[in-house]
Amino acid sequence: MDFGITGKKALVTGADSGIGWHTAQALLGEGATVAVTDLDQGRLDDAARRLDAKQDAVHAFAADLTDPDDVARLHERVTDAVGAIDILVHSAGITGAQGAFHEIDDAGWSTTIETDLLAPVRVTREFLPELRRGWGRLVFVASEDAVQPYANELPYCAAKAGILALSKGLSRAYAQDGLLVNAVSPAFIHTPMTDAMMRQRADRLGTSVNDAIGSFLDQERPFLELKRRGDPTEVAAVIAFLCSDAASFVVGSNYRVDGGSVATI
Repeated sequence: MDFGITGKKALVTGADSGIGWHTAQALLGEGATVAVTDLDQGRLDDAARRLDAKQDAVHAFAADLTDPDDVARLHERVTDAVGAIDILVHSAGITGAQGAFHEIDDAGWSTTIETDLLAPVRVTREFLPELRRGWGRLVFVASEDAVQPYANELPYCAAKAGILALSKGLSRAYAQDGLLVNAVSPAFIHTPMTDAMMRQRADRLGTSVNDAIGSFLDQERPFLELKRRGDPTEVAAVIAFLCSDAASFVVGSNYRVDGGSVATI
């Protein structure tokens, strides 16, 4: 299928690994020019070198998306390198503060909300004018946690629920400008974030990582019918579709890529 994004210009946040990196790869494979951003320039440069890209098709700019001035500088650098973008994929995020609700302090909540909700707000506001030029795509990476919250990671759940509300609200506000806004909600994808979670679980239980994954699926994700971690390419494929002309009648939607993990319809 021709996705119709050859020559389009995209920015992917959180792209030094995981879903963000594979999304950049998918968009490059469809003929887009892609700017990638994350916190560490060295890691980002290495990630960019590993992308299967033609010369000058990928550009890497480190930025702290919790810093408004840094976001403005990112905008300037992306514009200088590729011009006005047509596609924004916001994949950057953290697990944030975890534990029992009564044990998480204001600092834990603030850090999580700042990174997982306010940073997407900030980046969207910064790049919004060029996405409203008649053809634009904006995809937020949310989570199953947005609609199926877990008691030990409520700051993350609340932030991702906010992302779904933000996505739906923006879709209604700017569809008439040609900007189609959607969200993708993965569950338990094989990324550095879930690798770290499983290593911590293995250490806590005194088991191997593989056994930790198995017990996590049985005890914490009983509705994940495929009984495995998802591959980031499986999420990136859905994101690339939502960035394309093939999704020209899709707006305000939340696509679950969760192996059945969310128990409701």
